[in-house]
Amino acid sequence: MLAIASGGQTPGQDVDVIRTETDLTNLLFTATDKNNRYITTLKESDIRVLEDGVSQMLFTFQQETDRPLAIAFLIDVSISEERTLPDEKAAARTFIENVIRSSKDQAAIIPFEGYAHLEQPLTRDVISIYRALERVDVAFPSYLGSAPPLSGIASGPGTVRPPQEGSTAIWDSIAVTCRQVMARSLGQRRRAIILLTDGRDTSSRFLRSTAIDQAIELETVIYAIGIGDKRYEGVDRIALNNVAERTGGRAFFPKKQDDMKAAFSEIEQELRSQYLVAYSSTNKKRDGTYRKMSIEITNPEMRKEQLRLRYRPGYFAKQLG
Repeated sequence: MLAIASGGQTPGQDVDVIRTETDLTNLLFTATDKNNRYITTLKESDIRVLEDGVSQMLFTFQQETDRPLAIAFLIDVSISEERTLPDEKAAARTFIENVIRSSKDQAAIIPFEGYAHLEQPLTRDVISIYRALERVDVAFPSYLGSAPPLSGIASGPGTVRPPQEGSTAIWDSIAVTCRQVMARSLGQRRRAIILLTDGRDTSSRFLRSTAIDQAIELETVIYAIGIGDKRYEGVDRIALNNVAERTGGRAFFPKKQDDMKAAFSEIEQELRSQYLVAYSSTNKKRDGTYRKMSIEITNPEMRKEQLRLRYRPGYFAKQLG
């Protein structure tokens, strides 16, 4: 009954998917060693890509260091973030200063509680981004900003009850941000949501898996920064690790301000240390079935290094009709 359609799933499975509209499948990935250092020296001959266990011929292999970015800062402003919000905003501002290139990159500011509010749509205007970030404040007793809630979730008879004042709807906020914000980013951009929250969802009408499907469909990676107040329930590490890793991102759990700055620095490095591969599937059936993707290191010397590859694990093929 909800208005945003989620990506499909194979029966009995909870999987991450993306529907392709062309014959070419693009796949971004990162490679890190056992010390979590990014590897930027891989060659096409060092890997192979498999779809449902079948090796695929690559049309493209390139290191992605300069692709324009579209980044949405999704900031939890529920009361549980009252004491941590100033540090979150300071770290986000530093990230914007260091990463966002006004000539090509875009950023949006979206505080959320029971609803997500688009205080600043995607823009290259860094000053506008700063001003919107400065306006973000804790929603107590209610949301204090000027932006109305993002639409896209049906309410009414037969639907789940709308969020109550003071609640937190993380999964809803991710879903509507993907559909209403990230979907409007133009061109071949690297899309990312930086999610600042304690991970304690209290009122979402969507399941977490639906939010993940939305991010995968829009090729949006989620970086979660788990920060909360021990006076409440602390941080839900399991939920944040899940939503980040299943979209090809990472979760960070800073304990102090320096840790938060380090987390943003890691995100910056990862966004600039990626590879892009593209292939035309050997399976030409347009039957809407789920295709599982995997990347293997074939270089014997690099296999000894036990590199960790991070990427989305599959997609649904285009279906005729």
